Amino acid sequence: MSDAELLDRLLDPVSRALGPEGAKRLLSLRADPDAQRRIEELAERANEGLLSEEEREQYTSLVAAANVIALLQTKAKAVLAGTTAA
Repeated sequence: MSDAELLDRLLDPVSRALGPEGAKRLLSLRADPDAQRRIEELAERANEGLLSEEEREQYTSLVAAANVIALLQTKAKAVLAGTTAA
């Protein structure tokens, strides 16, 4: 089982617990401006190969968190569409 498949299975109970209002709130989640700026800064430095070890760890954590949020938002869309597949 791939990491993505395992993560999807781990998050299934969350999607089953979401009602329409919770799904809408989850879809509206956005990083605050300071956090978004930091993510963009780290992404740029990563693309240029300039990350320190500490920055690389932070960037890796942020990307992982963004992936979890994106998967939850996909599941929220499915809830609002009235489907069980996500």
